[in-house]
Amino acid sequence: MNTAERSGYCLFFKLAIALFAYGFLGHAAFAETAPGGEMSSKDVVLRGDADCIKCHDEDQAYPVLRIGKTRHGVMADNRTPTCTSCHGESKEHMRKGSDEDRPRPDITYGDMNNAVPRMERVNNEIKYPVSPASERNATCLTCHEGGKRMFWDGSTHSNRDVACNNCHQVHTGNDRVKDKETQTELCFSCHKEQRAQFNKPSHHPVPEGEMGCSDCHNPHGSAGTSQLVKDSVNETCFQCHMEKRGPFVHNHQPVTEDCTICHNPHGTAIATLLKTRPPFLCQQCHSHTSHPTQNAALPDDRFTSSRGLGSVGRGCLNCHTNIHGGNSIMNRGTAGRFRR
Repeated sequence: MNTAERSGYCLFFKLAIALFAYGFLGHAAFAETAPGGEMSSKDVVLRGDADCIKCHDEDQAYPVLRIGKTRHGVMADNRTPTCTSCHGESKEHMRKGSDEDRPRPDITYGDMNNAVPRMERVNNEIKYPVSPASERNATCLTCHEGGKRMFWDGSTHSNRDVACNNCHQVHTGNDRVKDKETQTELCFSCHKEQRAQFNKPSHHPVPEGEMGCSDCHNPHGSAGTSQLVKDSVNETCFQCHMEKRGPFVHNHQPVTEDCTICHNPHGTAIATLLKTRPPFLCQQCHSHTSHPTQNAALPDDRFTSSRGLGSVGRGCLNCHTNIHGGNSIMNRGTAGRFRR
């Protein structure tokens, strides 16, 4: 290697070292001084959390620092909040003083021990008065507004002062409401009647974890009744039961109107989620005069004729098999009777 080549290599390495030193030192200086754009060298998980982690560290029972493993801790996303985004500036709370007389944060969310396994829970946390639900919800809605939450203000949960953190957990990677099995237990903590219905023999596979309450309901509110994910009961049911949608040549009016006229979606003691056993379910709308030779009710004595086929045999569906709607054009006189 001649002198010119050696001097060229030396110049290249000097330039590379200079660029590396400039980039490293420049980044370090920027990290200390940048106002919110980058993390400070003293921050651990979120931008500006250096003041918070002096007290709130990994020794706490509630996993505060685990927020770094959640979507709220993704630093590559410029929408990632900081501690003060949710808890307020809390300047009085951060002043020096003993824990006993320390003022509460500007916004408090109550007991967070639900995120800790039951066997690992401890009661060494200082419990501050919880901020009003409207105040806590307003904090969340500064980012989580619109989309599936556009009807929140008029929803049942909002009107009854249910707060976001009553269902959601922020400082944990496993938000209980996102898991179908734990979500169900969470909903049942308030909806006791639905828990009892799902314990009946015929029910949707919600307790088994194959479905979740949110498959049918939007807890943040909706334009339909009962906070359904679709605008009507039928449209919600048709998400899975599309074979019942039709259109049919002969439509059964209760089916086109509202599935819950005949079915209780949460569960019943009768097969196929029926509210009442046939023929009594059918006779709520259809008078026994449709079958003049049939008994209108259970007979008082033994008999050998077929007049008990409907009442005793409960056999309405033996003939009217296509009860949700039929396409038959055979035998025009009875084509609209939903026979096979």
